Amino acid sequence: MKKKIVLWGQDKDDKKILIGLELQEKENKVLLHKFSENDATEPFYKQMMDAWREDKEVEFPASHEVEERPLSLTEDLLPENIRTDRTDLISRAKAEWHFVVLSSKLYDLYESEAEELKEKVSNLSKYDDVVWDEMKSFWAKVQDQVRDRNLFREHANSLRKNTNALFDTMKKMKNDLQKEFKQQSKQSYVEFAATLDNIQEKLDKNLGLKPIFEELKKIQNDFKDAKFTREDRTKLWNRLDGYFKQVKERQFGDKGGNNTPLQRVQRRYDGLLNAINKMEQSIARDKVDIERQEIRNDTTDGQLEKELGKAKMMMIEKRMESKNEKLEDMLKTKTQLLSKIEKEQKNEERRAKEAEIAKAKVAAKEKIAKEMQEASKEVDKEKVEKIASEVNSARKPKAVKVTPPPVELPKDEEE
Repeated sequence: MKKKIVLWGQDKDDKKILIGLELQEKENKVLLHKFSENDATEPFYKQMMDAWREDKEVEFPASHEVEERPLSLTEDLLPENIRTDRTDLISRAKAEWHFVVLSSKLYDLYESEAEELKEKVSNLSKYDDVVWDEMKSFWAKVQDQVRDRNLFREHANSLRKNTNALFDTMKKMKNDLQKEFKQQSKQSYVEFAATLDNIQEKLDKNLGLKPIFEELKKIQNDFKDAKFTREDRTKLWNRLDGYFKQVKERQFGDKGGNNTPLQRVQRRYDGLLNAINKMEQSIARDKVDIERQEIRNDTTDGQLEKELGKAKMMMIEKRMESKNEKLEDMLKTKTQLLSKIEKEQKNEERRAKEAEIAKAKVAAKEKIAKEMQEASKEVDKEKVEKIASEVNSARKPKAVKVTPPPVELPKDEEE
């Protein structure tokens, strides 16, 4: 997009003049250069067209005039006292130059933002995800403008070069951080692995399962807060999960580890219902004991017996309060398990549907493969029959046409 144009026009006295219009995008103005007909020789005109328009230096005559014009969509580039036949060129230049000014302002804005990012990066002592995300967001914004062609190529290249340099710096910081993180992960891995080795020894010695299970839960809580690489975390988790399964299998047999999530939750729920039933029966017995003790206290005359009965009632009441608290917790757990059962039922239905779809896909593929195989056999059969036919034809002796020798007729005897 040219920022300078050259054309012929007439001044207020209808004299022919050469006009040069030059965009000053930073100032949002246009410089109007006017050259008289005497100064606008053919060589000078060629210099203006070939050199000046390409931003090369051209020596202007001393008598040339310069006038500043505002760049505005509502005002003309040429004053009223100057006319030209190339109004189309003037109109196009005005529209294009207005775009150039806006694009340059956008570039200045992005360049300023890039400088701010550069300062942030230079002040970092280590990699920062927030700054990285800011850079990604900034570059995505620039790319959108480049795709929409709102930025000139040289401006886009300049922003790309500066942003790439920042990304390179951040990548180096990120690599350094990852090296440090891997080292920390390695150290934590060794510590957790040693703890799990101790669990293995206890399992090998067939020590108490409940203390081992409680220790595994503590290790699991510590494991959640520890920092590991994905590889180290997977290895340790597989070991930890394996020990949990071993403990459950030793406690409950195969029931502890080989069932579906729904079956495991359902088993917990059934066991909980049984425990709730027992707890409710126990509380009911305590209520009966309290009623009986009240009757005894009312019918007993001895003071000591009455005090002993009251102490016994209080003991039963405290015991019943404790049981009621446990019952409340059980009922809360029951509600939670019902919610889990509903969730797992939906998951199993979803998995069943997915398995059915996958099965149908496999069946369809097998059917297609079988049909293709049958079709291939038919094609091969046709080929074999054709080849056999050709071979048989080649083996048959060809009929030889025998031409009998010419018969010599007897010559007539001489009389």
